[in-house]
Amino acid sequence: MEVIVKGKNMDVPPAIKDYVHEKISRLDRFLPGDQVMSTEVELTSEKNPSIAAGQTVEVTLRTKGPTIRAKETSIDMHASIDGVLAKLEKQIKKYKDKSYSSSSLHRNGEAKRTPAQPAEGEAGIVRLKRMPFKPMTPEEATLQMDLLGHDFFVFTNSDTEEINVVYRRRNENYGLIEPA
Repeated sequence: MEVIVKGKNMDVPPAIKDYVHEKISRLDRFLPGDQVMSTEVELTSEKNPSIAAGQTVEVTLRTKGPTIRAKETSIDMHASIDGVLAKLEKQIKKYKDKSYSSSSLHRNGEAKRTPAQPAEGEAGIVRLKRMPFKPMTPEEATLQMDLLGHDFFVFTNSDTEEINVVYRRRNENYGLIEPA
């Protein structure tokens, strides 16, 4: 399994890299190594003293099925790594408990970061994602949204062949937006 460890606002010490590799390797018991195409781990350290929990770990698993993402923040980098791995295990178990076929959930998207520099005080596009739209049912899209940890998910509805959006409502139910 390919594991990419990168730091944001920090240089990643070899001891932390080893700890990440050790913890990520434990996911093999849930997802065999041939299922996972790549694993990206981003470690962020906030230098602001007013932020107590400034150690963040975000892990993205690109599998032959869905892309699984989790994020954890705490006061200690080791605790953040442990927490994010617990979240990933829970998401992988949830995915494996579902009876959807992995071919209809296959998502092999590429994320590109654009170096947009908006003018001072203006909002601008700072990230561009390009993903193939595979037809799926709203239920499959809801599962994919949950595995990614997002509040909404855009997909092609396999029944209507139109672009739809599923989203999480405040009462923890889901909504579906279809074109009129």
